[in-house]
Amino acid sequence: MAVGDSQFQLVTFQLGEELYGVDIMDVKEIVKIQNVRPIPNAPYYVEGIFNLRREIIPVISLHKRFRIAKVQFDEDEDEESQGGFIILNIDGIKIGIIIDRIARVVQVKSDEVKPPPQMLSGIGSEYIHGVIRQENGYLIVLDIRRLFNPKELQKLIGR
Repeated sequence: MAVGDSQFQLVTFQLGEELYGVDIMDVKEIVKIQNVRPIPNAPYYVEGIFNLRREIIPVISLHKRFRIAKVQFDEDEDEESQGGFIILNIDGIKIGIIIDRIARVVQVKSDEVKPPPQMLSGIGSEYIHGVIRQENGYLIVLDIRRLFNPKELQKLIGR
């Protein structure tokens, strides 16, 4: 979200019972669930790595990082909307985050984003850019640059 922009777009997704969003400019792509290979001695929230068109992508579980239970889907739900990875590009480093369900891309006005409460569903407010009130609750806007600090990113990609 560029400072001073009056509008921006968010890719929204479900994690547990909450709806989250990340700036569309930080999203490289969205992919179906892939075969993830574990990494020995990785932090608890790192699921492993997978190969995306010959590029090795580390995969992070925000469920584990934020201590959120995964959504249990009904058998009759549309498989297209279930699960997957959002591939984020954080300052040139690609990271996959596991999501329960992709929602949609939404246009947001900057003045709709309000400061986050101190604690929101177990997530520290330091990871949240803000919240947007909606008809049926809140959209939590994540600050991915705070979610993964530079030292952590370097460890994840092994540089």
